[in-house]
Amino acid sequence: MKKSVFALVSSVAVLGTALAGCGGGQQATTTEQKPAENTGQTQQPAAAPAEKKPQVLKLNLHSEPPTADPGLSEDTTSAAIIRATFDGLTRIGPDNKPQPSVAESYELSEDMLTYTFKLRDTKWANGEPLTAHDFEYAWKRALDPNTASNYAYQLYYVKNGEAYNKGKASRDEVGVKALDDKTLEVKLENPTPFFLELTAFPTYFPVNKALLESNPKWAGEAKTHLGNGPFKMESWEHKSKLVLVKNENYWDKDSVKLDRIEFAMVEDENTELSMFENGEIDWAGAPTSALPTDAIPALKEQNKITTQPIAGTYWYKFNVEKPPFNNVKIRKAFAYAIDRQSLIDNILQTGQIPATGAVPPSMALKPDGYFKDNDVETAKKLLEEGMKELGISKLPPITLSYNTSEAHQKIAAAIQDQWKKNLGVEVKLENKEWKVYLEDMHQGNFQVGRMGWLGDFNDPINFLELYRDKYGGNNDTRWEHPKYKELLIKSNTESDPEARKKILAEAEQILMDEMPIMPIYFYTNSWVQKENVKGVVIGGLGDVDWKWASVE
Repeated sequence: MKKSVFALVSSVAVLGTALAGCGGGQQATTTEQKPAENTGQTQQPAAAPAEKKPQVLKLNLHSEPPTADPGLSEDTTSAAIIRATFDGLTRIGPDNKPQPSVAESYELSEDMLTYTFKLRDTKWANGEPLTAHDFEYAWKRALDPNTASNYAYQLYYVKNGEAYNKGKASRDEVGVKALDDKTLEVKLENPTPFFLELTAFPTYFPVNKALLESNPKWAGEAKTHLGNGPFKMESWEHKSKLVLVKNENYWDKDSVKLDRIEFAMVEDENTELSMFENGEIDWAGAPTSALPTDAIPALKEQNKITTQPIAGTYWYKFNVEKPPFNNVKIRKAFAYAIDRQSLIDNILQTGQIPATGAVPPSMALKPDGYFKDNDVETAKKLLEEGMKELGISKLPPITLSYNTSEAHQKIAAAIQDQWKKNLGVEVKLENKEWKVYLEDMHQGNFQVGRMGWLGDFNDPINFLELYRDKYGGNNDTRWEHPKYKELLIKSNTESDPEARKKILAEAEQILMDEMPIMPIYFYTNSWVQKENVKGVVIGGLGDVDWKWASVE
């Protein structure tokens, strides 16, 4: 066995991916009278030790989290709450690298196919011991086809994970096993260099078997929610407010400075910014919300805004089973006929990059992209050819769907105008609340729908594998291509990095030739924060962690 032991971290440096503010807070102090001892002398009252003011961070979530269950989570809002209330074998630290968490060490076999994790003594938030069995149960539960987890494919790196999820192997054949309470053995399908990043992802978090089997709705209310993370849920007033408090049973509680995190759930970005300016919240904007686009120029002028590029792509999905988007030329016509740079210059305004491929710049396979932005002439030609192929002289009504947000609305309205001007197409806009919107996308109740993808780990496969299977958890487009699928499977067994990159580039070329998705721009995160808020970690993939945050 080849032994690899985590370096244990006693203090966390605030590096490039962490937010650091400056400024001091005030501590409340109290004194109390203490009776003099019976010495016949008058004794001066002694000052009591200074009483620390509770550290409370006030934020806005923008919308109700669809779930707080790590096995069912699939969106950034849910993941933010789950990362705060759960802990994995590893956790992504302020240096953007996986560090030890529930696992204090691991061994990796010479063939790089077997990890043996040694767990430290940890507890659930209710004080019950957490064991390796909780991880085994959670992973197999997420892979169980009856669970219907849209992120089950994230566990396909585990031996027989995909086979079990597709009914071709038994639960016992899945390559995760608790050897005892403190030892978890994981067998992989292929060597996976980013596996320690995956174990820091919500789908790989433990869940409490006894609770889940006694109450299938455990994750929907604060009083029954149970995690093992830095914080625990105190209250959840649905669509209104959610409160987390420090988890005293957390193994690394001494690193947690915050006593409470209070979340509002306000969808309107202008209201959120007003709340920030009025002192009602300590932070506005990404990663759990967005800044109003009209306010960005002034915030930039005042040097109040922080912007950070992240590995994410904003795209529209086509439902390839619904006319006219069952025709590839029409899909490409719609994709080519928009001016991405003008959307960035006039609406977004925070350094986004026009996307002419699916994979973001930090892991790009073809940096120059696969098509030309704002290629109206080619778009008109393709639309005409596609309509001929469908035997139609007029397009059916087109509906563009998006979830409620000022920025999504403005982008949709601008693209609606561009499609009318460049292609002569009438498009109706339709917006829905996030949880409803997600469900409708998964059910195929859309023609063109907005979505974005922030990387789960630093590898192009994470963006490309979304479209591997027609009914894959996060596909929604109903598109599938045998050669594309074959290339992705082949990439998993290719050990030479350059050869693997060529395979993935060939796959991305097919994706862009077929255009089931229309890339629009590569993300940046932008926000404003109070100066006394420190240590909030926003990773290069756009995820947020409040474990090390403080309000001074």
